[in-house]
Amino acid sequence: MLLRQFSLSALLVLLIFVIQESVISQFRLPGGGFSLLLIFSLTWASLSTPTVGALIGFIAGLMMDLSQSADGPLGQWTLILIIAGYVLAFLAYGDDSVRGNPISIVILVSLAVGASLALYLISGLLLGLKIGSISGVAVTLIGNSLWTLAITPLLLPAISYVHNFIFDSKARL
Repeated sequence: MLLRQFSLSALLVLLIFVIQESVISQFRLPGGGFSLLLIFSLTWASLSTPTVGALIGFIAGLMMDLSQSADGPLGQWTLILIIAGYVLAFLAYGDDSVRGNPISIVILVSLAVGASLALYLISGLLLGLKIGSISGVAVTLIGNSLWTLAITPLLLPAISYVHNFIFDSKARL
């Protein structure tokens, strides 16, 4: 990935992080709400190569570790999102039927968000974090996945447009 593409992607993740922390986190939605940064980073990864998916996972994971709402140790979200970004990009990269179909991207991102949250929960348990009741955790996991399923189709055209602008070789600033 060129320095220009990496820099623009990192700035975009930083902007999404600021919007997440200043606006989205103020909403009290049923089922735990949604994470705009997770949706953006995993959608970006599904549109990219595995290398870009891992790099965007690193940047987004670092931002989520620095979030006020992060309870785990520094690096927990980073590790999970590097793995999730790489795996999601790897699954979508070689299959043009996945990349060309918005419905499959939406479903893949929704499943990846749920899996990322579940991995965060499991790794948090291994690290000794208190997670709460099983019913509360289940409501949060299912609610977040359903909110992601509702929000991702609204954001996908904009994310896809910006991704094509940054990674298209013909587009120059």
